[in-house]
Amino acid sequence: MNMSTNSLVVIVLVGIVAGWLAGKVVDGGGFGLIGDLIVGIIGAFIGNWLLPQLNIHFGVGIVAQIANATIGAILLLIIIRVLAGNRGWGGGWGNGWGGRWGRRW
Repeated sequence: MNMSTNSLVVIVLVGIVAGWLAGKVVDGGGFGLIGDLIVGIIGAFIGNWLLPQLNIHFGVGIVAQIANATIGAILLLIIIRVLAGNRGWGGGWGNGWGGRWGRRW
């Protein structure tokens, strides 16, 4: 497969946007620029593989790519949260609305 520089830039931008959106949707604040990029790119692979398997198609274009990548990244973050539990990284589902700012000592 021959990939141009423009394609690589689009993949990186879609990955950053998708990772950031997934971090906002799933409980948590994201993983920073590099972490969001990695989650978004892996999510893009997951979304581009899984959604056609489920016969879900959003069309073509950058918005469809961002939607596919975001759905894949959300699924990836949910899997990470479930597997990580309350072991520190990933935060688990038990933080609730308060988080660290809602505690009163």
